[in-house]
Amino acid sequence: MEPALRDPDFHTYGEYLTWPEDVRYELIDGRAYLMAPAPTLDHQDITGEIYRQLANQLEGKPCRPFIAPVDVRLPKQDEADDAIDTVVQPDVLVVCDETKLDRRGVRGAPDLVVEVLSPATAFHDHQRKRAIYERTGVREYWLVDPIERLITVYHLVNGRYGKPEIHAMRGETPILVLPDAVIRWDALLQRLPESDD
Repeated sequence: MEPALRDPDFHTYGEYLTWPEDVRYELIDGRAYLMAPAPTLDHQDITGEIYRQLANQLEGKPCRPFIAPVDVRLPKQDEADDAIDTVVQPDVLVVCDETKLDRRGVRGAPDLVVEVLSPATAFHDHQRKRAIYERTGVREYWLVDPIERLITVYHLVNGRYGKPEIHAMRGETPILVLPDAVIRWDALLQRLPESDD
């Protein structure tokens, strides 16, 4: 499955800002994709736990973690904000360059993006968003699968994501772009419900 399109038209961030706040969209190359309904509790638990661990580990350091919803504007060049045609809301992100932060969110590629998968977004996150994150320079991209209990990690090398690393969701997973930062899974796994499968 993948998110539904709002309509077949081309849209920009300027238009996006005028839409009602009760329905959330992401723009990818001008196409508006409806964000999935409220995620499951295990999705929220994983997202919150990753954010909490990052916030604790990055305390007093220049890199800052954020949790959705935060607009991340990804310009293709130096276009004005209103003309940007790609705006995403990753589940968790880390930005180490404070010049990318402003009142509206983030302008430019975060250093780390984490997307927690759901059946409604898996294709979108694996294909469309991975291509966008690679193109715009996200240095490390994680896809966390709460059902399979796997983490797929892409690292940007020479402007490209190579073959991903696949980690089991256990023990700890290091974050390459944040030296000495890791995500520890065991306490989280003890409180997550077993898969319905």
